[in-house]
Amino acid sequence: MVKRFPEGFLWGGATAANQLEGGYREGRKGLSIPDVLPGGKERLHILQTPGFDFEIHEDKYTYPNHEAIDFYHRYKEDIALFAEMGFKAFRMSIAWSRIFPNGDELEPNEEGLAFYDRVFDELHKYGIEPVVTISHYELPLYLVKNYGGWRSGEVVTFFERYAKLLFNRYKDKVKYWLTFNEINSGLMMPIMGLGFAIEKEEDRYQPTFQAFHHQFVASSLAVKACHDIIPDAKIGCMLIQAPTYAYDCNPENVMYALQEGRLFNHFCGDVQVRGEYPAFIKRYFKEHNIELEIQPGDLELLKQYPVDFISFSYYMSRTEKKNKTAEEVGQGNMIGGVKNPFLKASEWGWEIDPVGLRITLNELYDRYRKPLFVVENGLGAKDKVEADGSIQDDYRIDYLRAHIEQMAEAIEDGVELMGYTPWGCIDLVSASTGEMSKRYGFIYVDKHDDGSGTLERKRKKSFYWYKDVIATNGEKL
Repeated sequence: MVKRFPEGFLWGGATAANQLEGGYREGRKGLSIPDVLPGGKERLHILQTPGFDFEIHEDKYTYPNHEAIDFYHRYKEDIALFAEMGFKAFRMSIAWSRIFPNGDELEPNEEGLAFYDRVFDELHKYGIEPVVTISHYELPLYLVKNYGGWRSGEVVTFFERYAKLLFNRYKDKVKYWLTFNEINSGLMMPIMGLGFAIEKEEDRYQPTFQAFHHQFVASSLAVKACHDIIPDAKIGCMLIQAPTYAYDCNPENVMYALQEGRLFNHFCGDVQVRGEYPAFIKRYFKEHNIELEIQPGDLELLKQYPVDFISFSYYMSRTEKKNKTAEEVGQGNMIGGVKNPFLKASEWGWEIDPVGLRITLNELYDRYRKPLFVVENGLGAKDKVEADGSIQDDYRIDYLRAHIEQMAEAIEDGVELMGYTPWGCIDLVSASTGEMSKRYGFIYVDKHDDGSGTLERKRKKSFYWYKDVIATNGEKL
């Protein structure tokens, strides 16, 4: 029988430090952006509205990231559950402010470094490969308030120092690295990815793309350092991917969908993978009066040190038309577009499109010819604990099965796929809404939107299903 997934395929799950660790002031950790983002619907409003003040207002809001699911103290229990499922890989991130509390120090915080040593050792105890994101939506707050986030070229120096420290410290423990999580998210929510709030909507373009340039340079410096310090390691970029469909065959809509899709899906990848700014961005810069400040040697650095592979998140596709009304606009991960009449949606309005994952894999592999890695994919849903304590999440199993089937099709199409780490393998705080009720995990955590709960872990039905998927290398779905 022909195997649908290659030997050594990296089955696992994905998380982020700021969404599961908690311990937000423990171990000499400094504050980061998620520590000042409130839970609930206010968060989405803040992410999309100019003028956020980056302060904690406990009289008005709750802050679920402060405790999250307490992985900081419970990591051994959680990793044992991942091992029980048979994980080959665990995608996680390091909290920059746990290592450099302000972000710009010369000397690191040993307590933070030692914590991740313990996490990596626990993973290796079970034969699980860490896949580590260096920066996942958690820029130290000091760098936001004192440098303007990634607006400042000085942050490139701080990031390079941080990355080199990680490579030297963990060179014997981590083989797979990612630079910036969902780097292209800065087009929609610069607070999370770029570390600043837009002051006025009309001023969005110049600071956003200047910040992108600084991140591109920082990424190439990290690639260089990784190759120098850990020659056998692999380091990749990480993008949000949402294939962009034209609403119909009207050429105006087809052209508009092409333009929107290239900017969102391919601009950041082109720079990080091909090592140069794409031709199409020049016109965009001209039309939006964007003039980048590029330092001598920047462009040569980008060209010389592209990433080794492309990792990405995939949750949905996007459908576009040139002249859309407010009533036509769809929901979902702040990506925009219009409602697709052929797709169903989740409780949060995210359209479900498994075939779009196959389309994305083919598009990316055709464009770049480098290995791909699906490091986020999943269904946020409200889970119910039954009277017998079970969680019957067949809807999640159906969602993941359909997407894994399309990955197998893409491999048959000729795509080189490294692995699959579905998002939120254990319930955690939602990045977009700060909710616990929007659950993704195979493992239920007794924690609720109001902060109540015992933090007890429970295996969902999907836990046992995914265990079989991994044990059979994707043959039993």
